[in-house]
Amino acid sequence: MTFRAPTRDLAFALKAAGHPQLLALAFPDLDDDTVQAVLEAAAAFADHELAPLNRKGDLDGARYENGRVTAAPGFADAYRHFVEQGWNSLSADPEHGGQGLSKAMELAVFEMIHAANMAFGLCPMLTQAAIEALALHGSERQKRLVLPKLVSGEWTGAMNLTEPQAGSDLAALTTRADPDGAGGYRLSGQKIFITWGDHDAADNICHLVLARTPDAPPGVKGISLFLTTKREVRDDGSLGGLNDLRAGSIEHKLGIHGSPTCVMLFEGAQAELVGELGQGLPNMFVMMNAARLQVGVQGVAIAERAFQQALEFSQERRQGRAAWGADGAIYGHPDVRRTLMLMKAKIEAARGICLTTGVLADLARLAGSEADRAAARARQELLTPIAKAWSTDVGVEVASQGVQIHGGMGFIEETGAAQHYRDARIAPIYEGTNGIQAMDLVGRKVRLNGGETLRALCADMQATAEMLQEAPGLAAVGQRLAAGVAALERASDAVVAADNITALAVATPFLKLAGDVVGGWVLGRQALAAAGSDDPWLVAKGGLARLYASQVLSLAPGQADGIADGAGDLETTTAAALAG
Repeated sequence: MTFRAPTRDLAFALKAAGHPQLLALAFPDLDDDTVQAVLEAAAAFADHELAPLNRKGDLDGARYENGRVTAAPGFADAYRHFVEQGWNSLSADPEHGGQGLSKAMELAVFEMIHAANMAFGLCPMLTQAAIEALALHGSERQKRLVLPKLVSGEWTGAMNLTEPQAGSDLAALTTRADPDGAGGYRLSGQKIFITWGDHDAADNICHLVLARTPDAPPGVKGISLFLTTKREVRDDGSLGGLNDLRAGSIEHKLGIHGSPTCVMLFEGAQAELVGELGQGLPNMFVMMNAARLQVGVQGVAIAERAFQQALEFSQERRQGRAAWGADGAIYGHPDVRRTLMLMKAKIEAARGICLTTGVLADLARLAGSEADRAAARARQELLTPIAKAWSTDVGVEVASQGVQIHGGMGFIEETGAAQHYRDARIAPIYEGTNGIQAMDLVGRKVRLNGGETLRALCADMQATAEMLQEAPGLAAVGQRLAAGVAALERASDAVVAADNITALAVATPFLKLAGDVVGGWVLGRQALAAAGSDDPWLVAKGGLARLYASQVLSLAPGQADGIADGAGDLETTTAAALAG
């Protein structure tokens, strides 16, 4: 089944997220026509070049032989075309060779890339994150010699955190960075789960690596960030010989087979410090947070891909007696249609959350006053764990429902529905598991300032709820959104008042509630933007908001009750008791 990039949905979601106002404020040379042209050009590349490689990448995968990794068939050529067409440099600073477009536009383009071929999209996604880290914390040499090559896409970036004994617990990492006596360092150690850590699609690979110097203190305060490259970068920018690092193997995974996930071995690799000693974790968080938002977009993308296939199948498959429609297609069965509409509503909610976060990222840099920049940054930081975790959970849920719509055929690999489910399952795990995102939301983003940032968001959502209650056909949406906002405020008060352990125990339910309510706000704003039109596509926006309100927002008060109940029996129930 064919994939069609959802340019109309993306353009509409950008407008509802406040992108036109952002353009008027900080991008005077851009307008809606330019945005549309960029989206359509990216869609053509995604539809015609990347989507046809998706199945081949799943079946054939990346290869590891003689210590080197070869990209999946067709991926290297597609990557070169991706770079030649300028898709790698959309939001980068023109000072470093970028196009200076908005982060939100870049996210919209990358949604299409990930939807067409998620395994492919991981490579430039990590390069974008490396660009942001070096732009903020790189040395003058790194900005002069390395950053422009990453922006152009001639070189790619990789993020090296995880070690066999230190998964998400970065305080336990042991990779060493020994001074070389000439101002540089030599890296020794092993990193695992390194996405696109080695490949043959670009001339060089730039690894950002967390490591410890010999005299560093224990724990996270002893971690520093280093840049090392597959091939030496000479002072004139030319490439020298191979560095002392290599891929020891690639992983055999549930999904994203076209993406080489490497075990990387650093065997005295020449490296440079990025930023200051002991500041590795905050410096790397620039790269991690950029990747987390992109991973949220991946959740939207894979959900969109799975939904499109399920919708098409539902119109072709004839079975039983349909309640609606004379052709007998299963789209006429009420439960099938309800499932598909709810899939679509959650996709649009997640897309809106991610693009809203992207607009806020732009405003955090470009708003007219420091107060406005600070407010945008605070809301961006609040929404980032929700965008990552809630959207990737939606990706898995929608991909699973896509298999369900196909029935038995969905469980057969040849239809491709199973691949979407397998590919989607990694997104809630990498770039910080969704449980870690929930702990970040509760611990750093809500409790740290007594819930003030969330309360400000709730005030805006309540204002939207009041507007919905005055709009024809949307009163019920407004009422349920208002009830959802009240439930979120009640849950927030409970989390702020709780002790640390109790707050951690309810963190994941709290993030889900927050995502559900913010998603309802997004759909409510879209329904208001579409109100009054007789275009069936826009009329459907109100229908999706109503369905979401009845099926999702209506559950919010009960979710808040569960969060207020706290840890309950979690502390006293032993593993032995559960095992029986």
